[in-house]
Amino acid sequence: MRKMTRRVFLASGGAMAAVAATQLGRSQPSLAQNAPRFNRPGRPSRSGGVVNLYSSRHYDTDDALYQSFAEQTGIRVNLVEAEADQLIERIKSEGQNSPADVLITVDAGRLWRAEQEDLFLPVSSATLDSRIPASLRHPDGLWFGFTRRARVVMYHKDRVNPAELSTYEDLVDPKWRGRLLVRSSTNVYNLSLTGSILEVHGEADTEEWARGLVANFARPPEGGDTPQILAVASGVGDIAISNTYYLIRLLKSDKPEEREAAEKIGVFFPNQRDRGAHVNISGGGVLKTAPNQAAAIQFLEYLSSPEAQQYFAQGNNEYPAVAGVPVDETLASFGTDATGVKFDDMNASIYGRNNPEALRIMDRAGWK
Repeated sequence: MRKMTRRVFLASGGAMAAVAATQLGRSQPSLAQNAPRFNRPGRPSRSGGVVNLYSSRHYDTDDALYQSFAEQTGIRVNLVEAEADQLIERIKSEGQNSPADVLITVDAGRLWRAEQEDLFLPVSSATLDSRIPASLRHPDGLWFGFTRRARVVMYHKDRVNPAELSTYEDLVDPKWRGRLLVRSSTNVYNLSLTGSILEVHGEADTEEWARGLVANFARPPEGGDTPQILAVASGVGDIAISNTYYLIRLLKSDKPEEREAAEKIGVFFPNQRDRGAHVNISGGGVLKTAPNQAAAIQFLEYLSSPEAQQYFAQGNNEYPAVAGVPVDETLASFGTDATGVKFDDMNASIYGRNNPEALRIMDRAGWK
């Protein structure tokens, strides 16, 4: 647990609280200037006319979500953006006086951390329960997933026959020696993927799997998902593990060289003959200390509406959590539920629960 706290979730206590307070003292000026229903965070309102949102989703396209909610309900959205760990530390340091009503993060592992800090209020909502699949929400209603993020295999179309690919487990095959690219073990997406492997196979087999991956690395892990994809395109490796939306960003880039690189890459959804491709979430929950609990629940329910789900799907090229919502055209070309792609229905809460042991396993395996 000590290693997890140091490497994954940053330091806690007064120093971290001071950093968070320094970095998060204001909301984004662009929101205050361009969208009058977005306010700088201030004194909590108990009138139900405001939702104070702390979000680690750094996507300008989400602004339309909050504006639409405000227009439909009269409830304005006060937005503070920062990394999830900083927001969690800020909420802790603010204590009972925190103005925050809702916390939204981009990975189940970070939701788990907030859960471990006892920050969330259990929410009972027939609307949320009927719209959000059970696998994408906390069993006790502490948080709800609003988008799905498939973590798949990217391959170079000229150097890899997709028929060679099959499962996450098969990535340890010696045929991939020196050909695999992936970011570091401390990356929360990789922690959650390994946590899912741990849940299926147990500690010993998961460590063997992690060692097999390390043996097949084309280089030591460096950079995010985008650099892995570009490295495959340039020949550093032949396959990479990445979330799908990173490739779509490259395909839609205004830089011709990035679009050209992305065109060399194919997408493969592993484990189609058993549990399905690994899916993480972006989601959020209502905070225990929320001064505007009713409005906060109403806001979460809005995020599960078809309209909001389409904003999510089109804005960051993610899979919606709610069935039947159209996805981005490029994402649809990769594959969707409607085209027969199978996604793992393991409950996302398991990923966070398994994160600490997953990190220890990855460390022992030499996955840096």
